[in-house]
Amino acid sequence: MKKILYLILPAFLLVNCTSKPHYEITGNIKGADSVKFLLQKRDGNSLVTIDSAFSKNGTFKMKGGPVDYPEMVMLVASDNRMRTSFYLENSKISITGTLDSLYNAVITGSKTQDEYQNYINSAREISDRYNDVVTQYQIARQNEDEEKINELTRQADEIQKEYVQYQKDFIKNNPSSFVSPSLLRGIAYEMEPDEIESYLNMMDSTVARIPAVSELKEMVVKMKSVAIGQKAPDFTLNDADGNPVSLSSKVGSKLLLVDFWAAWCGPCRQENPNVVKVYKEFNKKGFDIFGVSLDQNREDWLKAIKDDNLTWTHVSDLQYWNNAAARLYSVNAIPANFLLDEKGVIIAKNLRGEELYNKVKEILK
Repeated sequence: MKKILYLILPAFLLVNCTSKPHYEITGNIKGADSVKFLLQKRDGNSLVTIDSAFSKNGTFKMKGGPVDYPEMVMLVASDNRMRTSFYLENSKISITGTLDSLYNAVITGSKTQDEYQNYINSAREISDRYNDVVTQYQIARQNEDEEKINELTRQADEIQKEYVQYQKDFIKNNPSSFVSPSLLRGIAYEMEPDEIESYLNMMDSTVARIPAVSELKEMVVKMKSVAIGQKAPDFTLNDADGNPVSLSSKVGSKLLLVDFWAAWCGPCRQENPNVVKVYKEFNKKGFDIFGVSLDQNREDWLKAIKDDNLTWTHVSDLQYWNNAAARLYSVNAIPANFLLDEKGVIIAKNLRGEELYNKVKEILK
């Protein structure tokens, strides 16, 4: 009997070792013969390669792990950089598609990916309406139809608010989904810190332990330091001539708008005419602007200032998303702004278009 047990034990250990949690990816991509596929994830501003495999007659396999939690990754065809994104987790995942349209690949086998795809499908109607408004807006801009531009801007803002609420509802109704922290991170910049905390507290303990949640908690701490009613933290960056300018040196106007933007940011450039309008009308009444650019290229930054007629003080360290002031103010999306009173106290945030105009007009009368 003992001999039988000795024979069974190694077999048991072998099965036990091979059954550890892991991922298995099977790809079937038409038109991808002898193509090297990379499995990558984003780490800060960099892409990290997790795994790779060569395809044979369009098929390939990857196996690894375990992964600690479901995480968004990208499958990239190294030859033409076509890609598709999905949630990687410890399961058997199938990716089926065509090389030329890899972004449309069908992905099955990941529970979290299924949740994310259901979210995307349900939000498509809102997304389609927004895209239609954007198309009309571009036509109106070409025709210089200011009335139409203002109406379409209003519509876009309303749809965007509807979409943010849709995401909040998903988070509230799916506290155990690993999709929820990612969505919350995307809309957090439009929320007050107490509201972010309330959504974080809804999440299940298994979800709450992932890095994205820890980052959001750290973000809340920073956001509380730049919440409405707080004294705006001081910072110093160089202006267009390379001279250091501090925020505190600009405080003293009745109203000061700290405006985070960049030349490469389309929504920022679209918003700039509204900011210029407010500046021209109220500058002599006590309204000033302190522009903080998240650019990397100095020439692009200066050209955008000139092209958009931004005639106020501008500063930047040309560090992109690592901009020191943006990190201090927990800015993770632009355009973003903070309206300060004459004592440097934050009295409003992220005002755009008519909201900015009306708020400045209300205060300066």
